[in-house]
Amino acid sequence: MTMAACRRYGRPVLLSLAVVLLTDLPASARDLGTVGPVYPVAEPDTLEQIEQELRAKQASGELARLREDGQRQVLASVQTPQPVSGLRSAQVARAWHFDPSVKFDEPVLDDKGRVIVPAGTVANPLDVVSLRSVLFLFDGRDPKQVALARAEIARAEADRVRRPLTLILVGGTPLALAAEWKRPVYFDQGGRTVQRLGLTAVPARVRQDGRLLLVEEVPAP
Repeated sequence: MTMAACRRYGRPVLLSLAVVLLTDLPASARDLGTVGPVYPVAEPDTLEQIEQELRAKQASGELARLREDGQRQVLASVQTPQPVSGLRSAQVARAWHFDPSVKFDEPVLDDKGRVIVPAGTVANPLDVVSLRSVLFLFDGRDPKQVALARAEIARAEADRVRRPLTLILVGGTPLALAAEWKRPVYFDQGGRTVQRLGLTAVPARVRQDGRLLLVEEVPAP
């Protein structure tokens, strides 16, 4: 092929020529000799090293201590969860309505890929289900709020027409209160309920009012 042809067809032709030339070269093998001394691999096996460390920790009792520490931390997190931050004690009574409607920014599909809820749909869960109980959120570390929660329980039990009461802690020990009061006491993990309702203070009472939720911040006496 002439240089004019190479210039005409450019880089692809040059690459093709290079491949042909390289593949046509005869294969040969030569002993290049010893370049340098060869040593055996001296690095320890990682798994074996880990096993040795674990056996050493088990023999010294450190492994058992670590296990016990982990169990205590898990138990402590269950007995006394991390309090919800950003809340204060309610000083004045105030109330507002909260619309629990949700807007779907993306379509909801079934298992066959068919659209069952189009994008842009606004749905109110209270159109399908009702809030069967009154929610009462309070801080179990505050004796005044605990006393008000006791009063809410007594009032709910005395008033048979009144909806059941659901107790939700934002701080304190839910298991201890549940054992003392012999009724479920929940905890607002991560402050999801507080954030959703826009609460800034507790105690607070939440109940259904038609297609809305009535949220009341109730100062503890």
